[in-house]
Amino acid sequence: MMRVLVVDDEPQIVRALTINLKARQYEVHAAATGTAALSLAAKLPPDLVLLDLGLPDLDGGEVIAGLRGWTSAPIIVLSGRSGGADKVAALEAGADDYVTKPFGMEELIARMRAVSRRAGSDAGAARASVRIGAHLIDLAAHTVTGQQGEPVRLTRTEWELLEQLVRHPGQLVTQRQLLTQVWGPAFVEESGYLRFHFGKLRRKLETDPARPQHLITEPGIGYRFTE
Repeated sequence: MMRVLVVDDEPQIVRALTINLKARQYEVHAAATGTAALSLAAKLPPDLVLLDLGLPDLDGGEVIAGLRGWTSAPIIVLSGRSGGADKVAALEAGADDYVTKPFGMEELIARMRAVSRRAGSDAGAARASVRIGAHLIDLAAHTVTGQQGEPVRLTRTEWELLEQLVRHPGQLVTQRQLLTQVWGPAFVEESGYLRFHFGKLRRKLETDPARPQHLITEPGIGYRFTE
């Protein structure tokens, strides 16, 4: 049974999450402060953390840093802060995903399953290949083939961007992370580079590039690969 730590100072949210998660066979523990959350996590290491940023004692980023000092358990931020800067800060502090309040329970459960799969499979490192629609992405050979086995040619930049996403299925990868990994720290403000190259990737790999199903943009924040 997966152990989930819920960190939120709003009793009604904690109650709703506890009821819904227990109904789905999760073991649930809750903390209303950052200090209590870190203490509880040390005693009962969680498999996944649902974390509010607006805690009464510590900022959510401090809690993320405290957890990331010793655990790689997925962290999903649940927050009323909808600003892009807050989302990017949480993700770069070590969170795996960010869900804005109010949220639908089914969406949250789907996000939980996605980050848990990624954590359990070591973010795709153990996978030799993934599929994007009819296309096979061979991560070992660095090749892409179509439905009939025909090669799909990607530029070096396109491949590096694609690899960053498919090795982290379901995870939101920030623009800053992509720009730093592919172009370097001096290019962290060049979001236009990403729009241009992801547009080319979608034309090559998506069935309907205008309505992508696999290479998803999270506006103002980053990109996500969904299988």
